[in-house]
Amino acid sequence: MDGQALQTLLATRTALLLLGKAESAYMLSPHPAQLTWKLAGEERAYEHFGPPFLLSSTLPYRKIRNVQLRILPEDQLIPVEVAKYDRKIVLEALHNCVAHQDYTRNGRILVTERADRVVLESEGGFFDGRPDDYVAGNRTPRRYRNPFLAQAMSELSMIDTMGYGIHSMYVGQARRFFPLPDYDLSEPRVVKITLHGAVVDLAYSRLLIQKTDLPLVDILALDRVQKKLPVDEASLRRLRLGGMVEGRKPNVHVSAAVANATQRKAQYIRTRGQDDAFYIKLTVDYLAQFGSASRQEINDLLWEKLSEALDSVQREYKIGNLLGRMRRSGMIQSQGARKSARWSLNLENVEIMLVGTNKKSQVID
Repeated sequence: MDGQALQTLLATRTALLLLGKAESAYMLSPHPAQLTWKLAGEERAYEHFGPPFLLSSTLPYRKIRNVQLRILPEDQLIPVEVAKYDRKIVLEALHNCVAHQDYTRNGRILVTERADRVVLESEGGFFDGRPDDYVAGNRTPRRYRNPFLAQAMSELSMIDTMGYGIHSMYVGQARRFFPLPDYDLSEPRVVKITLHGAVVDLAYSRLLIQKTDLPLVDILALDRVQKKLPVDEASLRRLRLGGMVEGRKPNVHVSAAVANATQRKAQYIRTRGQDDAFYIKLTVDYLAQFGSASRQEINDLLWEKLSEALDSVQREYKIGNLLGRMRRSGMIQSQGARKSARWSLNLENVEIMLVGTNKKSQVID
């Protein structure tokens, strides 16, 4: 097939997809020319939609159950009402699927609605770069898998061809105080995008309500924190300087400043735990009362009071480290073999060491 014939074929297929009648879909065979809406969960349903995609691309969105959700900001009696899904964002994602699908793979575009999210899937890998390249809105694609189709959809105002679509979806979700979209490229030659229709972390949403001037780069990092995804060191450092996160990897959590703003003080304290002076004072009081204690007894004393962010291995290490620091300072001593050792106070030093235990620099270092 020569170049002119190929261009004619591509233009014809574009016209059939966007403007053709439903009964003309057989001319695109073996491609099914279908948009499929699927309801997954306790209730199940589905429906297929064919050409013309200029009109029928809005139909899967209309099938999605789009109720109003309420987010109550701190110190306010009137909640913020937000639609579960934004029409512009859903259609932007769906039209991107239509424009960039690899039609040689003869697959349909799938829109799966779940209780808290909508997942859109299209055939073909991400064509020019990666989704992250377009989030900031600075990259313009140099080429398209379907240039005729992309240009026609741009002329019909279904998409833009400057690379702003992904950026607008991320900004739109942030302005609605919702989690940001997630791209999944783990399956070869398939692109999946998840649009969240529920709050993942109420603190994140309340923070966006209160801090409307946060730059997108910080919102991206906070979104990864709330989803328990890895965050690069530079972003973590910036969030820490802003007082928005606290904790060590992998247990980064909402900071005290954010907790105050989101009515999560109790959860914050449970996650952060106490400083070492608190645990040292408990241990000293216990040993003063009972004379001595085994490691298991000290574990029983401190275990439930440690940060909820620590797993069992980290709690064992934390308690062992505290005992080691107290022993090196001369505050306590041990007798017996390591596994059966009993810990007791060094009465000559403990009174001096306990002075000002509320100050870290005076405890043990």
